[in-house]
Amino acid sequence: MKANGDAQCLVLGAGIVGVSTALALQAHGLQVLLVDRQGPGKETSFGNAGLIQREAVVPYAFPRNWGKVVEVALRQGNDVHYHLGALPSLVGPLWRYRWHSEPERHAAIARSYATLIEQSITEHVTWIEMSGASDLVKKDGWVQAFRSNKAFEAAASESQARATGFGLNVDVLGRDGMRARLDALRTDLLQGAIHWLDAWTVSDPGALVGRYTKLFLANGGRLALGDACSLRSTGQGWAVKTDHGIAEAPSAVVALGPWATTVLSRLGYRLPIFVKRGYHRHYDGGARLKIPTLDAEHGVMMAPMSRGLRLLTGAEFAAAAAPPTPVQLAVAERTANELIDIGDPVDPQPWLGARPCTVDMKPIIGAAPRHNGLWFNLGHGHQGLTLGPASGRLLAELILGVAPYIDPAPFSPRRFT
Repeated sequence: MKANGDAQCLVLGAGIVGVSTALALQAHGLQVLLVDRQGPGKETSFGNAGLIQREAVVPYAFPRNWGKVVEVALRQGNDVHYHLGALPSLVGPLWRYRWHSEPERHAAIARSYATLIEQSITEHVTWIEMSGASDLVKKDGWVQAFRSNKAFEAAASESQARATGFGLNVDVLGRDGMRARLDALRTDLLQGAIHWLDAWTVSDPGALVGRYTKLFLANGGRLALGDACSLRSTGQGWAVKTDHGIAEAPSAVVALGPWATTVLSRLGYRLPIFVKRGYHRHYDGGARLKIPTLDAEHGVMMAPMSRGLRLLTGAEFAAAAAPPTPVQLAVAERTANELIDIGDPVDPQPWLGARPCTVDMKPIIGAAPRHNGLWFNLGHGHQGLTLGPASGRLLAELILGVAPYIDPAPFSPRRFT
C-alpha cells in the first residue's frame, strides 16, 4: 500500500531542523511529508537551553590547553563526563576534532560558520511571526557568569574581540553591573559576567517546534509516524514505511540529528559524526531568574522555562544505548543552589538527550554524494535550535535549484569524501 503518493519530498526527522526544512520547502510550493517515529520536537529539540544564539559565531573547539584535557581525563571538572567503554570508538573522531581545532584551522571554520549563524534570528523571525509563537520568545540575551577573576578576565577579553570582529553586542559586567542585572543570583560569589545581548531565548523549545509544525500542517503539509531505517531508493525516488503505509517521493531529506548515522550507514555513508549526551531537569524554585545564566566554571546552565527552572549539564561521552548516568546533574544541583534556591525537582526523572557533532564543527547541508534525490541536513552540534530555520532555508534552495542565500560550500557533505 502506498501513502501520500503526491508528496514531492520526504523529510525524515521532526525536530527543529526537519520541521524548518519542511516549512522552507513548502514555502517554495512543494508538497512535503514530514516523517518521525514520534511527535514533533520530542527529542533533542525539546531538551536544549532554549537559546537562539546569534553570537555563537565561534563553534566549540577541542581544548588546546593540555591542563584542561588532563582535568577531563581525571574527571576533575563537571563540564565533561565520559564512559570508559565508549572511548575506543571515540578516539578517531576526537582526534580529528582536535586537528580541526588547531587555531588557524578553527579561525577559518569560524568565518564559514558565522555566515550561517548570523542568519539565525532573521530566519526564525519569519516562522515565529507566522506561527504565532511570539509569546514563547524573549529578547534579553543570556549570561556567562564567572566565579574566578582569571576566568572572567579571559572571557571578557575574548568576548570583546568576538564582538568587534563579528559585529555583536555584549556587556561586560562587574560587581555593580551584576547586582543590577542579575539580582536573582548571589552575585557576591561571582567575579564578573558576560551578557550576550543579541541572543533570543525560548521558554519552551518543544512547544516552539510544535507551533512551527502546526503552521506546516495548516498550509497543507502532512505528518506521519514512520521508521526512518526503512528508507530505500526506488529507482525513481525514495520510499519509507509509515503508519499509513509506504510513502514515496522523488526526493528525501535526512534531518535525523544523532540518529542519522544509523540510517545512512545502511546506504553506505560513514559520516564523521559523534554524539555528546546531555541531561536536564526542572525545579520549582528560581522564579526570579529572568535571563538564562551559565555558571561557566561548573558547567551548568540555569534557564527559566515555562515548566520551571531548567538545569542543563555539559557533555557526556557514552554509547548511544548506555543507561543514564546523571552524575553531572547532581553536581549541577549543588553548585546552582549556591547561586539561587532551585527548589524541588518537577520531573520524576532527569531528561537525557543527544547532540550530533561533526569533527569540523560545521553542520552537513547538501546533496548526498552517491544518491540522486537524497539530501542531508544534520550535524548541528549544540546549535540545532539556533540553526534550524537558517539551514532549512539553505537546503531548500539547493533542492529547488534556487541561488542560495549564502555560500553552501563550507557545509557540503562532499567535504568528507
